[in-house]
Amino acid sequence: MKNITIIGAGTMGNGIAHTFAQSGFKVSLVDISQEAIDRGVGTISKNLDRMIAKDKITDADKSKTLENISSFTNVSEGVKNADLIVEAATENLDLKLKIFKQMDEAAPADCILATNTSSISITQIAAVTSRPDKVIGMHFMNPVPIMKLVEIIRGYSTSDEVTKTIMELSEELGKTPTEVNDYPGFVANRILMPMINEAIETLYNGVAGVEEIDTVMKLGMAHPMGPLQLADFIGLDVCLSILNVMYDGFKNPKYAPCPLLVNMVMAGKKGVKSGEGFYDYSESRKAEKVSISFKK
Repeated sequence: MKNITIIGAGTMGNGIAHTFAQSGFKVSLVDISQEAIDRGVGTISKNLDRMIAKDKITDADKSKTLENISSFTNVSEGVKNADLIVEAATENLDLKLKIFKQMDEAAPADCILATNTSSISITQIAAVTSRPDKVIGMHFMNPVPIMKLVEIIRGYSTSDEVTKTIMELSEELGKTPTEVNDYPGFVANRILMPMINEAIETLYNGVAGVEEIDTVMKLGMAHPMGPLQLADFIGLDVCLSILNVMYDGFKNPKYAPCPLLVNMVMAGKKGVKSGEGFYDYSESRKAEKVSISFKK
């Protein structure tokens, strides 16, 4: 397996492309516009510069990594020589189904089709392809070049051979693959999102403020960042989407998103990406200043 195609040059897509390219794979990075691709490659370049500054890689390593990346704005062109495609588009079911149909039609017959979805059914995605045995989930964690875990999700029809191939490939990337089955939220988000949602409920009910909730979880539970800060980092719109997928999938009220989260997303307060969520990021991307909406 030498040729890897990544669909989507956003936060997750460029991180996945960075990781494969740095590990010596030939990467085709696909997005709908050259501008999006240029932003993605620019992010990769900046992240490589940070690694150089920390003496983790050399200038030559950076050059080699960037040389391994080619860009395409046409899906059919970008996937025609792929051994593996990793879809990392927006967490939207209709969009993913559309992309997978395109990938299936244009990719070589033996190509494995993977998705970086954090919650959507692999089985449902695989059903729109002619190769459901070759469809699998590869849920990377953000930031991809740093985080070790890859959640490997088997769909109902995913073959043992494909699962074994992707587990071994993940290890080649220096990651720790963990195999899970295909249920809403998988493992990571099935546990994480209810915790984040409960933190938002705690704020919504006036039990404590933003900093107080995050401080309790950081100092009392040894979490590297508090749940409200983490929600901002993930994106409140993404958190809402995942909770809705789990609520729809399980029909269990414990997964119902907090009304405060719903209102914040409708108001465009999506966290770091929008400049404001539970914290104000207008002056710094660090969670140093609580949003004026939650000031006491």
